[in-house]
Amino acid sequence: MHVAELDYELPPELIAQRPLERRDESRLLVHDRTTGDVRHRRFGDLPEELGEALVVVNDTRVVPARIPIERPSGEVLLLERVGDGLWEGLARPTRRLRAGRRYGPVELVEHLGEGRWLLRLDGEPAGEVPLPPYIGVPLDDPERYQTVYAREVGSAAAPTAGLHFTPELLGSLDVERVTLHVGLDTFRPVSVDTLEEHELHGERYEVAESAWERIRAAERVAAVGTTSVRVLETLARGAPLAGRTSLFVTPGFEFRRVDALLTNFHLPRSTLLALVMAFAGVEETRRLYRLAVEEGYRFYSFGDAMLVL
Repeated sequence: MHVAELDYELPPELIAQRPLERRDESRLLVHDRTTGDVRHRRFGDLPEELGEALVVVNDTRVVPARIPIERPSGEVLLLERVGDGLWEGLARPTRRLRAGRRYGPVELVEHLGEGRWLLRLDGEPAGEVPLPPYIGVPLDDPERYQTVYAREVGSAAAPTAGLHFTPELLGSLDVERVTLHVGLDTFRPVSVDTLEEHELHGERYEVAESAWERIRAAERVAAVGTTSVRVLETLARGAPLAGRTSLFVTPGFEFRRVDALLTNFHLPRSTLLALVMAFAGVEETRRLYRLAVEEGYRFYSFGDAMLVL
């Protein structure tokens, strides 16, 4: 698939800069793959749309991973803990940084390429919430970039489809948890000409045996977010209950355990959009995104949601 097929036009004013006051007041675009019907709902209507489906959420929690550095002025973004005090992270400006030197609480150990570094961190992460670069407004409450069910610390970015849930809404659904710690693979844009050339580094996941037994036996499974999809489809292919997944879901993919997908609206030229196209269809996804723009839906992390049935 050529990466240009992942492009679309988005007016900048539709990029949500702040979360809504109430999480479940987000809009919900519902698409039925069987009939082609589209419904415009509110996120609080989700139980009515999902019926008896088992809802699978990713309970990872975002690390305060953005650490400003001085001399040179820049920052470190922690991606993944790899040992006692050791992390993999992104650092900028990479060309002006040197292995073996200390920058505030961070010592850069080795440059791994593409701006990635092996680094040593003093103590536990105590940086800022790692908001995406397209959000230019400071976040008043850092907990709004966490899901209400987040508990397993380890992500460099939030699994944003879950940001719409309130405890009350969650309690009205049949829910099971998996964990995938969001890292470089989830938010790194595709910079090559075709998806086949794009390399995934892998992200850590873990699922309790009891959770997988429920998921495997469920009549219908609704995955909350693309990260949940990757875990479920990794396990459906015989992978162990804990490990790393480099599963790359692109158009033509055979879904073995996901029956419905709840997701936000994603950036162009992203692997996340490719996954949505794999589930909903390439042309159908383009149509839905055009419709979302026409209807004024809010896009990206703090934006509205789409449910594909």
